[in-house]
Amino acid sequence: MIMASGISGPMADVAEQLMAELERARVVSQEKLPSDAVRMGSIVSFSTADGFNRTYQLVLPGDADISSGKVSVLTPIGAALIGLREGQTIPWTARDGRRLSLSVLNVRQDQ
Repeated sequence: MIMASGISGPMADVAEQLMAELERARVVSQEKLPSDAVRMGSIVSFSTADGFNRTYQLVLPGDADISSGKVSVLTPIGAALIGLREGQTIPWTARDGRRLSLSVLNVRQDQ
């Protein structure tokens, strides 16, 4: 939460979205977290209503490299994915302001 609370500028909206997710989150031990729940390090395949289909690994900002398939939790897509489970669909706002739905197709954990 400290990382998200210190963000300003263009990333502030995404940090705010992430903080909202963290505030409603329930802390559980790693062993109790379902294997298909998106968390840091998860490799997630998803689609959006406009036909955008991708697979990314969710990482901290310093490890993000979109060309290597690593997306930061402090991006709109990263903040939207955290905590979702395989098969879930949620409303999502793209960077350009379009309202879409985002569907998680597959989640696997990086071992």
